[in-house]
Amino acid sequence: MEFRIERSALAEAVAWAARVLPVRSPVPVLGGLLLDAEGGRLRVSGLDYEASARIDVEAAEILRPGKVLVMGRRLLDICKVLPEGAVECAVEGSRFTVSGDGARFGLSVLPLDDYPALPSLPRVRGAVEAAEFAAAVADVAVAAGRDDTLPALTGIRLGLDAGSGTMTLAATDRYRFAVRTLPWKAAGAGAGEGAGSGSAAGAGSSSGAGSSSGAGAGSEAGAGSGERADVLVSARRLTEIARSLGRSGLVSVALDAGSAGFEHAGMRTTVRLLDGRLPRHEKLFAMEDPAVAVVDRARLVEAVKRVSVVADGDGPVQLAFSAADNSVHLQAGYEDDVASQRLPATLEGARELTVAFNPAYLADALAAFDEPSLRLLMMGAGQRAMITGEGEPGRDVSPPRHRHLLMSVKPPLL
Repeated sequence: MEFRIERSALAEAVAWAARVLPVRSPVPVLGGLLLDAEGGRLRVSGLDYEASARIDVEAAEILRPGKVLVMGRRLLDICKVLPEGAVECAVEGSRFTVSGDGARFGLSVLPLDDYPALPSLPRVRGAVEAAEFAAAVADVAVAAGRDDTLPALTGIRLGLDAGSGTMTLAATDRYRFAVRTLPWKAAGAGAGEGAGSGSAAGAGSSSGAGSSSGAGAGSEAGAGSGERADVLVSARRLTEIARSLGRSGLVSVALDAGSAGFEHAGMRTTVRLLDGRLPRHEKLFAMEDPAVAVVDRARLVEAVKRVSVVADGDGPVQLAFSAADNSVHLQAGYEDDVASQRLPATLEGARELTVAFNPAYLADALAAFDEPSLRLLMMGAGQRAMITGEGEPGRDVSPPRHRHLLMSVKPPLL
């Protein structure tokens, strides 16, 4: 094997494929990246037990086609320090060499025969806009759990409904719950519009995972426009994938009973699905006659950040809404160590209402929205509260495209 390629193209391809490499593995070859040069392009592939990644880039010149397996993280380190410009790569006996502008590096070659075959892409179900997909994943990932002893709660539910042309993403850690819908185009169907209702997990639920009948158990391989799918993907993996796939064009979404795959602009990645399901969220999100407050998002974000500096650990931030003077009074702290700020806010459905939230959870939820104003639907102290973007019908039959549910705590005695 021998080829020439621009350093930037090689570095980007190696970095993208190296994302899936395990930090430590009892199987040394799983720390390798497979380089395949043929037909004017270089393909770089990597995998571990949970995910795989493959990317194709143009090479300036393929002098000798072939394949080589080398330690991926070492190759990535080399790419970072290579001089700019064209680099030459070649297999010389048991060594893979990389050279450019007077610099030269050598890497030991790993045995190709021991390297597992890269998993194939599952059946493509349709496509979604790359930028909107990345934003939607980021919106819900903040609510995913971090406790690996409850693996289902570390996932994002990915639901597809070709009938409504809707993709639903949802995540929860039992104390908060985010749901985001976006349009997607089913394979062989037109682009759908509107937001579907989706289903996922329960904030405040005492049990993280529901039925553990298998990650692909919620997937239905119907034909044509009636096709549906409902699977659970690692939030960490899906966030990484969505960020890496670019910000323009369509991302192909592929699913089968055990894995999810995504393909965009020469990049292809797969990830193993999580077992179990998230509890349903429809009943939890149904709020009868809530008090509704509307407040400027940017000002609320800054106020929460400001008063939270005196919060001790997870000490709550209290929000006292008043219809009499159209304001919300934020407070945090205890005894002499306190902070407060008053903001304009409207309140309907109650003359006054006080709620309190974990400041980190509240900050995460607010940061996931980009609308100028936010609508807060509240049932009262210690009960559910839902945040949506203002201008979206909070009580309409069709739900807002982005909803974030938080459990209010009892307001502290300041």
